[in-house]
Amino acid sequence: MKRIFLFLATNVAILLVLSVTLRLFGVDRILNEQGTGLDINNLLIFSAVLGFAGSLFSLAISKWSAKRMMGVQVIEQPRTADEQWLVETVRRQAQAAGIGMPEVGIFNAPEMNAFATGARRNAALVAVSTGLLRGMSRQEAEAVLGHEVSHVANGDMVTLTLIQGVVNTFVIFLSRVIGYTVDKVVFKTERGHGPAFMITVIVAQLVLGILASMIVMWFSRQREFRADSGGATLAGRQSMISALERLRQAHPPALPDKMAAFGITGGLGDGLKRLFMTHPPLEERIAALRNAA
Repeated sequence: MKRIFLFLATNVAILLVLSVTLRLFGVDRILNEQGTGLDINNLLIFSAVLGFAGSLFSLAISKWSAKRMMGVQVIEQPRTADEQWLVETVRRQAQAAGIGMPEVGIFNAPEMNAFATGARRNAALVAVSTGLLRGMSRQEAEAVLGHEVSHVANGDMVTLTLIQGVVNTFVIFLSRVIGYTVDKVVFKTERGHGPAFMITVIVAQLVLGILASMIVMWFSRQREFRADSGGATLAGRQSMISALERLRQAHPPALPDKMAAFGITGGLGDGLKRLFMTHPPLEERIAALRNAA
């Protein structure tokens, strides 16, 4: 979850900075009227350049931002038995997965968590929390490491970047089309753009960005199943199942299964919540591994 959250947060921040900067310098005055209305071709090119610039830059600084935001301490020289085990386990799994040795780090957090990030398969970062090292057996932790190494081997960060770039492009494009339409049709602005244009663009970009994030989240959920399968291959299927079971025990549902239908969080609310989940429910991931066996 932290890998996706850090990437999306960085992407949104970069898009915001780029949008404001281009607006201040007048670069985004791309909505020129060409007799019949919008210059759609120029707008689409502008949107693609801005959209992919945000996602690609987010990918490029993903390791740097993860280290700073999460306080990851990269293991340069193992000083403890746990650090030695972590480095050697990741080294062995990386060789088995056919990727270069990632950087290995630890971040201080009480919850059991881990993530992998990086722009290239052969120069990634795999980090685990202190809570995971304390709360899981080595067999379970090895499965979690295998899951993260599989994310790297599968190129999930690069694929996520490309999908985010396409999503950004359409959000930027459609928000400006909506802003132009509201400005010209509703507020009857005849020359240039009135205040309604920028206000509508900002609101539309926020709303469309939220809706578009559902696509990114759906993709993320599908890749989790594949990473679980990779972790099962690298560390053993039962170890992967055991690790997920450990996580489920640490995060029990708010209501027992038999009462969930009567709870305030059931029904439509849970359905909407699921659309924004970066990971599938642990029960589904465990069932998928057992069915695959």
